[in-house]
Amino acid sequence: MKSARRVWGWVFVILLCAAASAQVPSPQTVRSAVREYRQKHEVEIVRNYFELLSLPNVASDTANIRANADHISALLRARGFQTRLLATAGSPPVVYGELLSPGATHTVLWYAHYDGQPVDKTQWATDPWTPVLREGPLESKTIALDGVRGPLNPESRIYARAASDDKAPIQALLTALDALRAAKLPVAVNLKVFFEGEEEAGSPHLEAIMRQNAELLKGDVWLLCDGPVHQTRRMQVYFGARGVTDLEMTVYGPARVLHDGHYGNWAPNPAALLVDLLAHLRDANAHILIPGYYDDVRPLSASERQALAAMPEVDAQLKQELGLAWTESSGQPLALAITQPALNVRGLEAGHVEGKAQNAIATEAKASLDFRLVPDQKPDRVHALVEQFIQQQGFYIVRQAPDMETRRAHARIIKLIWGAGYPAERTSPDDPAVRPIISSIEQTLGAPLVKMPMLGGSVPMYLFMDLLKTPVVGVPIVNHDNNQHAANENLRLQNLWDGIEIFAGILTGAEHNWH
Repeated sequence: MKSARRVWGWVFVILLCAAASAQVPSPQTVRSAVREYRQKHEVEIVRNYFELLSLPNVASDTANIRANADHISALLRARGFQTRLLATAGSPPVVYGELLSPGATHTVLWYAHYDGQPVDKTQWATDPWTPVLREGPLESKTIALDGVRGPLNPESRIYARAASDDKAPIQALLTALDALRAAKLPVAVNLKVFFEGEEEAGSPHLEAIMRQNAELLKGDVWLLCDGPVHQTRRMQVYFGARGVTDLEMTVYGPARVLHDGHYGNWAPNPAALLVDLLAHLRDANAHILIPGYYDDVRPLSASERQALAAMPEVDAQLKQELGLAWTESSGQPLALAITQPALNVRGLEAGHVEGKAQNAIATEAKASLDFRLVPDQKPDRVHALVEQFIQQQGFYIVRQAPDMETRRAHARIIKLIWGAGYPAERTSPDDPAVRPIISSIEQTLGAPLVKMPMLGGSVPMYLFMDLLKTPVVGVPIVNHDNNQHAANENLRLQNLWDGIEIFAGILTGAEHNWH
């Protein structure tokens, strides 16, 4: 009798699971419904996105940053979210929203940032905060939305600051929710959104905000929706991102500008000293020459190397596109090169060139550097190694401009000013919390993803993992050729359309894929 009850018990469980499974819409059903909604509302979606993009969003612009936060909060509330603004002393607000789904047992946390890089309007073809739709590349015709009914050419591009970095995921998520609601398809996971307002300023307050709200920010996995898709235009996910720290260097020469005929090869030339120092910091193949610099680098795991080996080849295409006959990586493909530390010379300044060149020895020369870090490098350790090496090259380090007494007492004076920076982090591709996300995306696409162990750019993934103890997977949607951080930033419409479908697939499929 007990055996019969046990059998019927298992039958009941199986029937329950079958019933639950029957209620889960197939990825094809979701994709078709979302695509149909988008095709009917393309112009409206772009208009709504223009409204968001028209709000200036440099992190230091307090009034406009608050306007962005209020606008996004209102958009979330209109879709049923409970919202609040999270902040600490001196920080722009983080827009937090929570949407709970009946019966959901897992929580997905969604990160994007609504601030953008500063702009030099003289370099833009149009005002960076007056969004423009063009047929394609910058030189193509503009498309006036007035009177356009759609469909829009998917190769058209929206030009505006933050069009791709990083308001695009916010718009894609909002539209995915609209499409699901219109199709009466339920969101199956609990959803928490966290939209930061100072990522492009280095996220100096992010750690404090997360510490203050650690209980609120509990969940199963973070989706970090920043960065581009693969250069082949295939959808990719990434499991890590390099850390970063920056350095401003000033090398000093004579106290006043000198005639280089009268004093050349006698008075120290700060430009020559600086260039020589930089040549000792790294070689022509981008290898950093500082002793001990690579000692802390975490080796790639077997699964990470396997993912790299499966990456589509893109180097030849990029060299052609960028007019390059060689690369610095000694033959390593790009995907492997960006898993290693890097030292980038962001800028040099000394004297004048071309028509403004003078036969003179300048008083100082400046360089701006950034160091891209990989797991397990720490900014403080990098600072110490770099400074020790610079001292070994005969330089005397100061933190402010030297006075005459200091100049007379020390040869090779250099001022070093470090930015705070943050370390790198990398989730294992085998982490069980990221598998449901990957499965949902691949089911939506009907094709395998490009799985990237490390993103070359820097985002503070370490806070999500080290502080909040939650796995992170990067889910970017924007085109790789988007002029990120530069003038005429843009978003290809097809990337926005794809992002809407992918996000809808996660919202409806991830909970089922956890079981």
